[in-house]
Amino acid sequence: MPNGSLYGSNLAAQMFHQGMQQNTRGILQSPLLLEFHANKTRNWELRDIMNHVVEFSGDQHGSRLIQHKLESASSEEKQKVFEEIVPNNVLQLIQDIFGNYVIQKLFEHGTQVQKSRLAAAMEGHILPLSKQMYGCRVVQKAIEYILPEQQVMIVHELEPHIMECIHDANGNHVIQKIIERVSPDRLGFVYGFRGNVQSLATHTFGCRVLQRALEYLPEVITAPLIEELHASTLLLMQNQFGNYVIQFVIEHAKPQDSAIVVSKLRGRLLVMARHKFASNVCEKALTFAHPETRRQLIDEILSPRPEGAVVLSMMKDQYANYVLQSAVRIADADQRESLINQIRPQLAVLLRISNGYSKHLVSSEHFILNIRHEVPSSNSYYLEVERCLQDFSPPQSAATIA
Repeated sequence: MPNGSLYGSNLAAQMFHQGMQQNTRGILQSPLLLEFHANKTRNWELRDIMNHVVEFSGDQHGSRLIQHKLESASSEEKQKVFEEIVPNNVLQLIQDIFGNYVIQKLFEHGTQVQKSRLAAAMEGHILPLSKQMYGCRVVQKAIEYILPEQQVMIVHELEPHIMECIHDANGNHVIQKIIERVSPDRLGFVYGFRGNVQSLATHTFGCRVLQRALEYLPEVITAPLIEELHASTLLLMQNQFGNYVIQFVIEHAKPQDSAIVVSKLRGRLLVMARHKFASNVCEKALTFAHPETRRQLIDEILSPRPEGAVVLSMMKDQYANYVLQSAVRIADADQRESLINQIRPQLAVLLRISNGYSKHLVSSEHFILNIRHEVPSSNSYYLEVERCLQDFSPPQSAATIA
């Protein structure tokens, strides 16, 4: 697969003898491109750069010119641009930092015949292109604009390498686009996700692909995947990537599946709220839970425990304090009042025992300011607390004042 200079050696030698110069990327530039750089005020048209389309496509400003002009170009102009690129220069431009945008524009604004020929030029190279930084963008654009039969060609080339693509920083975006755009009855590979849900959900790129699958695929495919998620919900809540998948289920899955996930927090809210990743799930659960379930979760915060006040523990914790703030914002009026009544004395305790202005008190300050605006009936109390908090504020440095 071509992966070198934008021009072949014979063409490069010929261009050199015609007085060309190398740019900072080591690519020879023709007198026409040099004139283009020197004369930006001229109204350049596609006809002005004919026979130099490939060269201009590989240049930052030349590429932008072609992209802009293709949007309103005549059929004849598009065809001339197309003929200079296809088939000999397609793969080079697809992988080029600037040239890939020109190919994308041809997929967007070309005729169906041109799009089909572009896709055909990519055939046999879909896997390496999908894993290449710029090529993956073109493959995604192709999937959006080509006919279903050619979409199938892309799927068939990638099917033996699905997991390889999913685990790739560039390839995973191609798999996501396939799931979004290709008819599910042509996506046999998604059945291979069964039995691998936990490993996908806990992978930096796999978690994204799994979310797209849950979003776009029919229930006959997603139901078994969600069943697997239910079996490892608590583990995934505490995973740096899995927590996003669980949040997605809470917000977007069927109500019964969302309810099953949220129910796993019952009796564990404080523990999960103090976890770096699970705390995000707690906030999402409080926001999207059924009202009765939400009340039950907030009751866990309000209920006294032998080891001490839950509210105080949450206020002191770097993650749980945000869950507490969400609870106050979302709670029904009666529960909100109960929460605030518990927060008041605990904030005073925090102020007394603090040896300095900790980041948790910073959070408490913002918390109190927010609540004061939401519960104006208690303004006098919050004004007093604000004055106390200001006493703990560190002096500003000269740089901060400046």
